Amino acid sequence: MQSQDCPVPSFLSRRSEKTQYFFNSFLMAGDLVIETRSHQIPLVALLQEHSSMYGLRIKIFSRDGDIFPGGHAYHRRKSLMQDLFAGKSQAQIFHMSWTNSKTNKVKFFQQMGEYFLQDQCREKSVADIWGQETPGDLAAKCCSEEPKIVCHFRDKPSKIPCKESPPIDKGGKSFW
Repeated sequence: MQSQDCPVPSFLSRRSEKTQYFFNSFLMAGDLVIETRSHQIPLVALLQEHSSMYGLRIKIFSRDGDIFPGGHAYHRRKSLMQDLFAGKSQAQIFHMSWTNSKTNKVKFFQQMGEYFLQDQCREKSVADIWGQETPGDLAAKCCSEEPKIVCHFRDKPSKIPCKESPPIDKGGKSFW
């Protein structure tokens, strides 16, 4: 799995009046995203509401699938992760769900070799990134062409062996 852009949340939908209304409602719920500090909580609430009230049909990818794996696979499916690193996986998108914090998500993606955001752009606003310069192509300024692989935890999946790193889980054995 090789990313060409910085990771962002992904939603797949069919174009219809119901989905347009749903996404409009989601955009209008920006205050909920800010208040909950998560796009997922308002997303799930609105999906439930629009399914119940307006008949929006929802399909959720299985957590056990191989095409759209997520945090469940990262934490519990060693063979799939080995296939991913060996280039044998057909994964299209990897969503780091099932992970407690943004800090750990970043560390896990760095360890996987799937983190492309330049350090100078982390935790900064667009205004801070550009400073006095004329704003331009943010991806060109902030996304690296190659990932910087960083080992953090020996007991979590990694593109390279991280045997010298500490475990994150008590008694965690090396992924390798």
